[in-house]
Amino acid sequence: MKKTEYAIVDIETTGGNANGSRITEIAIIIHDGEEVLERYETLVNPQKNIPMAIFALTGITNEMVSTAPIFDDVANDIYDLLHGRVFVAHNVNFDYSFVHHELARTGLKWTARKLCTVRAARKIKPGLPSYSLGKLCHSLDIDLENRHRAGGDADATAILFSKLMEWDTDGVLNLMIKNTAQDQRLPPNLPPADFDKLPAKPGVYYFYNQDNKVIYVGKAINIQKRVASHFTGNSTTAQRQNFLKDIYNISFEVCGNELIALLLECAEIKQLWPQYNRALKKYEAKYGIFTYEARNGYKYLAVGKLGKFQHSIKDCNSQFEGINMLSKLSSMFSIDMRFCYFAAVNEGEHLAPKNQEALPDMESHNEKVDAAIIHLTQEQPSFAIIDSGRSNNERSCIWVDNGSFYGMGYINIDETDIDEDTVKESVTRYNSNPYMMQLIYNYAKNNSRKVYFKQNIIQLEDVMV
Repeated sequence: MKKTEYAIVDIETTGGNANGSRITEIAIIIHDGEEVLERYETLVNPQKNIPMAIFALTGITNEMVSTAPIFDDVANDIYDLLHGRVFVAHNVNFDYSFVHHELARTGLKWTARKLCTVRAARKIKPGLPSYSLGKLCHSLDIDLENRHRAGGDADATAILFSKLMEWDTDGVLNLMIKNTAQDQRLPPNLPPADFDKLPAKPGVYYFYNQDNKVIYVGKAINIQKRVASHFTGNSTTAQRQNFLKDIYNISFEVCGNELIALLLECAEIKQLWPQYNRALKKYEAKYGIFTYEARNGYKYLAVGKLGKFQHSIKDCNSQFEGINMLSKLSSMFSIDMRFCYFAAVNEGEHLAPKNQEALPDMESHNEKVDAAIIHLTQEQPSFAIIDSGRSNNERSCIWVDNGSFYGMGYINIDETDIDEDTVKESVTRYNSNPYMMQLIYNYAKNNSRKVYFKQNIIQLEDVMV
């Protein structure tokens, strides 16, 4: 049986992601698990400028690489060294992504089993202060010369690898290099135990950085499956590589169903404003319905942009939504459209319609505007949505109060008669926004049997599933 061989690799690059950066230096050490068999090292002309920050870190200059071979010229040599061997590196996914990308760019199709010495060291030598290469070598008395140069770091990684092989009495390394080893696909700083405890249930999950700050919040029908999907694929963008590198811990909260998870995700993003959440941030209300009184005493309604710390009568997702809302109010309360503006003006500016002919009676007109405002602020529907809970002994509850999301929570199944007060006492309060209400109204429309209005007594037995 052929002995397993390992290609211990270290690279230097022009930047942090394979998609937009290039390799400037590569070192490969071939190891058979007992000793070094072969060593390869070369500078590489990246065919682009080396940033000053990278020069400060590595000491590699544009002049040094100007006469070095381009990657295309050494691609076949690198492929021959890597082919059929286990790819070993400290933070293996970084080095692997660059080499895979560069080989693919030259037309060479290559994949390999991977072994991360960061993860291996965490398993075989747990409890050390740090697992960065420099600090790890210091803790384990490994000489590290030419730090941040491919040859020096590869030599240190090879020594570390040999020591790990020696210390590995439980067969950890063999288990890790299997193609099915899950933690080989995890971010380098994430403890496998955090992933292993994720449930296959709906809910919300949180990624934390080294300072234990939430950097991403997500929702899922199946938390474990969704979290795993973040770590698969070969995307080489800077955003993804930085994202994976920053994940140090995961926590989660199981929810009764997808709607609860959606609302909790939205609320948490609004409160925590995580670094890597971008999609839901754009759903912040940008427009609103405002009211103004002109110098002549007439009241106006207007749609305009919602400024920071500014409050409106009713928030809108878009100007189009606000215009539609204003048009409906005009029709519903017979408000003269000359008193409805589609662009907000500064509060306190005096308004007057250009056409002064046949103005409506001011008192009657203002009463209509007041009625429209009351409709927007005090006469919106209040209702509950009762749905599946986290177990067979409970049901989830969402309460909408006067057209705004009031809160959500869970109700014990033993309580069969639930009125408005009981529901409101059972939920946790959250701030509402138009996107959350859109989610709730869409769900209520498609699940009418789970919607209960406040004037009715809610019979939980009617909604048990």
